[in-house]
Amino acid sequence: MHRFVVLLRGVNVGKANRVPMAEFRQVLESVGYLQVSTLLNSGNAVFCTAGRSAPKHAAAISLAMRERLGMSVPVVVKSSEEFADIIAGNPVAPPLEEHSRFLVAFSQGPQELEELAGIAPLVLTAEHFSIGRHAAYLHCPQGISKSRAATALLGRAGRGVTTRNWATVLKLHQLLRADAG
Repeated sequence: MHRFVVLLRGVNVGKANRVPMAEFRQVLESVGYLQVSTLLNSGNAVFCTAGRSAPKHAAAISLAMRERLGMSVPVVVKSSEEFADIIAGNPVAPPLEEHSRFLVAFSQGPQELEELAGIAPLVLTAEHFSIGRHAAYLHCPQGISKSRAATALLGRAGRGVTTRNWATVLKLHQLLRADAG
């Protein structure tokens, strides 16, 4: 069996696209995934399955979300190995008190990451932005709300990705590892 992380974009933000995590868990179980665990209330889950293809899982989850909940939201699925690579590929070691100011942008494919290159001119001197193999990273030490790059990443420029702060990424990694053993 293989472990995966699924990340939904734009759920439970404001009043639109409300998805109770119990229903999200049921959607994942209806697809046939096992050992489903959700994290927080923002469309994060870990599951186990025999299949290895993250893109196929993303497509299956997207279809199940439309059929069962009537919602069409972007879905990103990463294997536990890819997720570990994303953590290892982090070019910045933000201090603990800045984990909420460090964003990781996940995409299902490389094209969506390449499209984030347009954000680079918006990065302030104190900020750090880089695009890796499986994710993009943005550190905003002065705060996300004060960053034009973060505003772009969380808005239209980042519509092909979904973001999580570093604290959430680390919690998902712990959940992946805890459920695996």
